[in-house]
Amino acid sequence: VQLQACGGGLVQAGDSLRLPCAATAGTFSSYTMGWFRQAPGKTREVVAAISWTGGLTYYPDSVKGRFTISRDNAKNTAYLQMNNLKPEDTAVYYCTARPHYRGWGTFSGMDYWGKGTQVTVSS
Repeated sequence: VQLQACGGGLVQAGDSLRLPCAATAGTFSSYTMGWFRQAPGKTREVVAAISWTGGLTYYPDSVKGRFTISRDNAKNTAYLQMNNLKPEDTAVYYCTARPHYRGWGTFSGMDYWGKGTQVTVSS
């Protein structure tokens, strides 16, 4: 599967952004989808994940209550809705995927990665 994320940009603290991730050349509906981010000088971290059915989601405490992951299997697209953005959310955001049979839980082993999209939040 090929992934293409977009929707990044420069926003102010408190603003919202929605990042779509379009998938091609694969069976999107059978993949666990995840969003990761990496800020300069920091390790890459998962910020959201959603199961292939959409019935399970995961968020770390740093974004819980502010970020929402969703998917539209009919459109082969996953979304990351980010509200109340903070300067510490500034990072390159990556859309990722792996087959659902790889299980749910840790997300260190995502098989497919799209090119990142830059999100910059000014204070």
